[in-house]
Amino acid sequence: MNKKNEHIRPNWDEYFMAIVDLISKRSTCIRRRVGAAIVKEKNILATGYNGAPTGLPHCLDIGCLRDELNVPSGERHELCRGLHAEQNAIIQAAYHGTAINGAILYTTTLPCSICAKMIINAGIIRVIYNEGYEDKLSIQMLSDADIELKNLMKR
Repeated sequence: MNKKNEHIRPNWDEYFMAIVDLISKRSTCIRRRVGAAIVKEKNILATGYNGAPTGLPHCLDIGCLRDELNVPSGERHELCRGLHAEQNAIIQAAYHGTAINGAILYTTTLPCSICAKMIINAGIIRVIYNEGYEDKLSIQMLSDADIELKNLMKR
């Protein structure tokens, strides 16, 4: 067997997506595990996963209000005690004074419309994700803001 074929090296998008998949495993959300990383010039600037704010009880420990109220996915975000992975990554960058203008956001799931607004105002220029999310407004706003969307699962 040819040595070159024994080792398949992932491209940069695959590499960072594998990392955000690992990040998602830290999630404390009962409904969906999401991970995100903000990358610029092939360097990870900040990461985030979905879960309760620092120091507060996690949904894994106290339950999910959205589940209790039978709130469908993609609706009534204000009822969730957790932050989204994209929000946490943007907040971590701000907390540590890291500029993310012109960066790429890698995330396991297409961002919701709330996260899309933050992505636009943070100056992120590209969003790469694996799975979709039922939020047409998010796709429309990101498109209107000329932010490139790339779904790695659709090849």
